[in-house]
Amino acid sequence: MNDACYGCSTCADADKPLESFIASLPMETSHHRVESQETHCGFGLQGVCCRLCANGPCRITPEAPRGICGATADVMVARNFLRAVAAGSGCYIHVVENTALNLKNTALQKGTIKGEGALDRLCKIFGISGGSVHDRAFKAADAVLKDIYRPVYEKMELVEKMAYPPRFKKWAELGILPGGAVAEVCKGVVKCSTNLNSDPVDMLLNCLRLGISTGIYGLTLTNLLNDVLLGEPEIRPATVGLRVIDPDYINIMITGHQHTMFVRLQERLTEAGAVARANAAGAKGFKLVGCTCVGQDLQLRGVHYTGIFDGHAGNNYTSEAILATGAIDAVISEFNCTLPGIEPICDELLIKQICIDDVAKKANAEYIPFDFAKRDGHSDLIIDKIIASYKERRGKVPMRLQPDHGYENTLTGVSEVSLKKFLGGSWKPLVDLIVSGDIKGVAGVVGCSSLVSGGHDVLTVGLVRELIARDIIILTAGCSSGGIENVGLMVPEAADLAGLRLKAVCKKLGIPPVLNFGPCLAIGRLEIVATELAETIGIDIPQLPLVLSAAQWLEEQALADGCFGLALGLPLHLGLPPYVTGSPTAVKVLTEDLKSLSGGQVVINADARASADILEKIILEKRAALKI
Repeated sequence: MNDACYGCSTCADADKPLESFIASLPMETSHHRVESQETHCGFGLQGVCCRLCANGPCRITPEAPRGICGATADVMVARNFLRAVAAGSGCYIHVVENTALNLKNTALQKGTIKGEGALDRLCKIFGISGGSVHDRAFKAADAVLKDIYRPVYEKMELVEKMAYPPRFKKWAELGILPGGAVAEVCKGVVKCSTNLNSDPVDMLLNCLRLGISTGIYGLTLTNLLNDVLLGEPEIRPATVGLRVIDPDYINIMITGHQHTMFVRLQERLTEAGAVARANAAGAKGFKLVGCTCVGQDLQLRGVHYTGIFDGHAGNNYTSEAILATGAIDAVISEFNCTLPGIEPICDELLIKQICIDDVAKKANAEYIPFDFAKRDGHSDLIIDKIIASYKERRGKVPMRLQPDHGYENTLTGVSEVSLKKFLGGSWKPLVDLIVSGDIKGVAGVVGCSSLVSGGHDVLTVGLVRELIARDIIILTAGCSSGGIENVGLMVPEAADLAGLRLKAVCKKLGIPPVLNFGPCLAIGRLEIVATELAETIGIDIPQLPLVLSAAQWLEEQALADGCFGLALGLPLHLGLPPYVTGSPTAVKVLTEDLKSLSGGQVVINADARASADILEKIILEKRAALKI
C-alpha cells in the first residue's frame, strides 16, 4: 500500500489538526476533490435551469427570459426550491415514521422503555391517560403515525397540540397548516411538476407549510419519541474527536440519523457471549464510534450507553478521516450523511460496509434490512460479519491513529429538559440573564457542515467565535456541532473566549459558551426552548432576542429545516444563498416580505464578522422592542 501523501491540495478546515491529517493521507477524500469542482454552473447557482421536460433543459438569460413552455425565472426558481424542500421534508418524515414504528413495536412486545418521564410529558401533550407504560407508549407512537398518514385535505391533529398557540394562530391566518405529512410531500412534488403551478409566491408559502410538518414531526417529535425509547439526555463531560478510537477494540462506525435502529445491536454487542467472541478474535470487545448525526444522538444519551459507546469522532466531512485511521473495522449506515466517498476508502482498508435501510444503500455495501421482528437474528448476523472483517483486516492495513485530536471534557447531553433542570427547573434564570444583558441574546447555530464558505466548518466556527465574543450564547444542533466541539468551543475553558459578561456567567455556572443539543434532529429541541422562553416572558417567538444560523447548510433537508425556522418567525442566516438568486420575487419574499407574514427573514452573508454584525444588530433591535 502506498503511504505517500495523496497531495496536500485540500480545502481549508477550521480544525487545523484534522486539516493536516487529511493533507497527509495517501488516499483521496472530499477535501481533495473541492479544487476539481470549483467551477460551478452559473445557471444552477441562480436556480434558473429547468430540466423537467423534453423541450429543455431551458436556461433563463437576458436574451431568453422565458423557457420554451413560457416559465419565467420566478417560476423556475420557486419550482426548483419547492421540489428541494419537499425532498428534504420527505427525508425527515421517513425518520419519524421509522422511529414511531420502532416505539410502537417495542410497546407491543413489552420491550424496554428507558424514558418514562419523557413518555409522561408526551402523553400529557397528546391527551393520553391511563393504562400501562407500554399501553401509553403504543398510543403515543400510533398517534404520530396516524397523523403523518392522513390525506392532504385532513389537518394533522397534533400540530395544534405541539405548537405555541400564537404561532398556530398565525399559521392558520396564513393558510399554511399542513395536512398529513406524507401527503404534503407528495403534493409538494406534484405542484412543482411541468406545466402546473406558475405562482411563485404560492409555491414559496407551500415551503413554509412543509416546514411546519417537517419541524413538528420530523424534528421535534422524532426527538421526543427517541427520548421515550432510548432514554433522556443527561448533561455530562464526554470525549470527542479522533482520540475516541481505541484500536484494542473491534470498532464500528455508525452513520445516519435513526438511532432506534441500533438499539438491539447495541445490547447484543455488550452481552457476554459477543464479548467472548471478540476476545477470542484478539480484541477487548466492541465499540461504537460516533459519526454524523446518529453519533451525535448517541453522544447526547451517552450516559445510558457507556459500555458500548466510545464517543463522537466527527461530522459528515470527518467520516473519511475516521476511516483512514485504519482502526475502524465496519461501517453501519441507515441514512445520510453517509458520503459516497467512504466507499473507495473502505475497499482499500478492507472495512466491511453494511446498510440496514436501503435509502442509504452504498454500492459496495451488504444490505441487511432492519426488520423489527427479526432484529435478534440480524444483529447476530451483523456481529458475525464484523468479527470476520476484524480478523481479515487487522495487521494488513496501516494504522494512522490520532490520539491527540479532540478533547476529553466536552459538555454534552444538553436538551430542553436537562438544561431547564440545570437552571433549577425554570427558564427564569436564563430570562433574567437576558434581561440584565449578561447574556445579550441567543443564537441557534444549526445544521450541516460543508466544504464551501471558506472550507470545512470555517464559517461556522468563525461565526461562533464572533458571537460569543459579543456575549451571545450559542445553542447548536447538527453536523455543525461536531465541527464546533472538535475545535474546543464546547469545553468549559472556552468561556475565556466569550465577552466579559457571558464569560462571567459561564465561569459561575461551569459551562462553555456553546451548548450542544446534538444531532440536526435536535433543531426541534431548540424550537421547544424558544417556545418555552417566549411563554415565560409572555410574547410570541419572533419577539425573542433569538436568531438562527445555518452558516454552512448543505442538503435539501437543511432547506426544510430552514423553512420551519422561517415559519416560527425567526431570522435565519445562511453563508451562501439557496439556488434562488435568479428570481427577484423569491429573493424579495424570503429576505423582506416574510417579515410581515410569519415574522421570519433570510439573511445571506459569507463573512463571519459581517454576519455577526448583522445578527447582533437584529438581537439589539429585538431587545429594544422589549425595552430591555
